[in-house]
Order: sequence, then C-alpha cells, then structure tokens
Amino acid sequence: MCRKYAISADLSEIERVFEIEQVLYPYQRRYNISPTQAVPAILELKGRRVLDKFRWGMVPFWGKDSLNADIYSVHSNSAYWKLTERQRCVIPCSGFYYWRQQGKKSLPVHMVLRSRGVFGVAGLYEVWRDAQGRVQQTCTLLMSRSNELVAEFETRMPAILDPVEVDAWLRPVSTEIESLARLLRPYAAERMMFYPVTPRIEDEQYDHSDCVQELDMRLGWVKP
Repeated sequence: MCRKYAISADLSEIERVFEIEQVLYPYQRRYNISPTQAVPAILELKGRRVLDKFRWGMVPFWGKDSLNADIYSVHSNSAYWKLTERQRCVIPCSGFYYWRQQGKKSLPVHMVLRSRGVFGVAGLYEVWRDAQGRVQQTCTLLMSRSNELVAEFETRMPAILDPVEVDAWLRPVSTEIESLARLLRPYAAERMMFYPVTPRIEDEQYDHSDCVQELDMRLGWVKP
C-alpha cells in the first residue's frame, strides 16, 4: 500500500526522462502528496506522450476510492480490466513515504532510488463527468509484491517501471494477465534505499522541500 509520496523533480527532468511531448497543466513540484490531491500523470493521447493533472483516487467513476490496486484484483473485475486495455498511465515519483517502528515511536522514512532520480509507477486512469457535468480525471497506482527492503513496512509496493517498461506499459501489445504480472514485478531492492524524514509530513497541508531532506541522525533515529 502507498498513501504518501513525493515528486520533487524539475519539469525539465520529467520531460527528458519520460520523453514528454506536451504538458497540459502548470506543473509544480510536490513534496508531500496525500490521497485525493492532484498529481501529475503521463499518458499517450493520439500518439503523443503528455503530462496532465489527475485526482489520486476514485477510479473508475462507478467504484469506491481506490488509491492502489494490484493487477490480479483488477483482473477479477471486468470493468476495471477494460482500463488496462486503453487507459494506462505512468505516475512520476521521486520517492514514497513509510513509517518505521522504533520502540514506541513510529517515524517516517522516504523510500527512493539509490540514484535519487525520478521514476515511473504503472497506473490506470479514468475521465468522466460528475452529476454537475464537471470533467473528473482520476488515477490509481498499481502495486506489486514488496521487495526485501519495502517488506519491513508493507506487503505490497508501487509497481516501478524501468524506461523500456514505461514504453511497454503506455503502448500495450498484450493484456494477458501473466504478461502484465511479469511487467509489474517487484523492483530490485539493491537499487533502492530509505532515510528518515521530518514527522511534519503527517500534516497533509505541509508541502515544502524539507519533507524530502534527510533527518539529522543525531536526533535519535537508528539506521538499519
């Protein structure tokens, strides 16, 4: 499960890494993203790769709020499964937040790539109109099994895609369940790391760059 993450990369880096051809909204870096907030997502529209804004959760319009989903639960629902055929997206991320139990305390950590670079997570999106006729754009992150590093915190982790896998996800050739499961496998633990961050990320309204800065080890956090 993933309930908070950050996208601290500059727009130029996102455009370069994901080969974005058009940006459809005023992108801003986000350091403390929570459910139901607006997030950037990448999709293919008429053969062009674009970056647009979506609401994190409630996909699709007929379902309950869904922040995360795994490919097998999606496969068991025919309406969800249709989204994998034509409404795939990639959610750019810089890192995810988890909470590490240390004695009686629960302290937040930031899970990132060792390179500290931006990466993409497989997602699904839906566009629909609400009862007032307003267009709603929503998305969800797809999950894989946790790798050895994330397993301390959760049994599932976001399905991180390598660059070649981003292409395969956005330009699907097959929707066969086992083929997709191989694509959405756990990301290599040795390519990831985590470090302690400020407890202020628990405040959904607090969205500043110090959210992703490493907490001073002298404050008592024990490194694993």
